[in-house]
Amino acid sequence: MAVEEKDQTNLPEAASGERGRGRLRRFTRFGALSALACVFVFAAGFALFADYVSSLATPRNPGPADAIIVVTGGKSRLEAAVDLLKSGKGSRLLISGVHPAAGLDDLRAVTGGDRRLFNCCVDIDHEALDTIGNAQESAKWLKDHKYGRAILVTNNYHMPRTLLEMKRVMADTEFVPYPVVNTPMGDGSWLTKGEVIRVLFTEYAKYLAAVVRGMLPHKAEAAALKMVHASPAAG
Repeated sequence: MAVEEKDQTNLPEAASGERGRGRLRRFTRFGALSALACVFVFAAGFALFADYVSSLATPRNPGPADAIIVVTGGKSRLEAAVDLLKSGKGSRLLISGVHPAAGLDDLRAVTGGDRRLFNCCVDIDHEALDTIGNAQESAKWLKDHKYGRAILVTNNYHMPRTLLEMKRVMADTEFVPYPVVNTPMGDGSWLTKGEVIRVLFTEYAKYLAAVVRGMLPHKAEAAALKMVHASPAAG
């Protein structure tokens, strides 16, 4: 009889332990399903991003604008922007994110531009260190010159994030995207090129970070900006 009473006393503890293990199993399953859902959403978003970027093409004859802005960092961007200036698509060109050691003559030599054209109609920005800085410095330049419409030149993979940052600080400015395409991807060939996938994936992650940063309260956004500027991979 004494043994039976001891067994009865341990029943609540056993039941409590079983409930605890059940909750742990449910929590583990929920965590695993949530992680899988996040991976699926991230992967689907990347597929959409890559498909959109691969569909971008360089406009053959964009309409004229007040000015042209080119963001440095990618192949053929500068040459494309200078060609637009030569053809009269904008009255003035801003080259944003230029290395502090590079001057106007250096850029002219690289692009093969005309000295008179550079001296009269090209400005360079040495302050911008990344895409966020490009947008901030471009906003100052556009405001100083009272320009309301600008052709924006950058590589196709970089265009979504650049437009996002530009519109964030210049919502009233009309931007005409001019994506520079160095590697045609419209036929889906990017799926077989590891380096292209790496560039697209990195840019997609940066784009998502820019979207999330825009949703943060002002103080949190300022802290996020400090982290971005401190990162050696900022761009």
